[in-house]
Amino acid sequence: MTDEHKHDESCDCGCEEMMDVLVLVDEEEQEHEFELIGELEVDGSNYKVLIPLDEEIEADEDEEEVVILKAVLDENGEELLSDIEDDEEWEKVADAWDEALASGQFDD
Repeated sequence: MTDEHKHDESCDCGCEEMMDVLVLVDEEEQEHEFELIGELEVDGSNYKVLIPLDEEIEADEDEEEVVILKAVLDENGEELLSDIEDDEEWEKVADAWDEALASGQFDD
């Protein structure tokens, strides 16, 4: 018999130690926690696929909100995550994510 439940930061099973959690700071210096659920490479660029862990973000339980950010290097070689502002680039990355999900590449 298995103990099935939604694994998150409050489930108390120890799975939070297995989650890759990123803390991102927005323009207003507010910190937000995200779980890293996948990484993609599209046209030579790297992208991080994240799920918000913030309590105030309400998502439909049937469909989790996913955030995809582009990984870029700053002048010191440090990785930064930035929004994808180009519509064509966004479409390519969103399509790559959909294909990865359909192929089962990121199944739990």
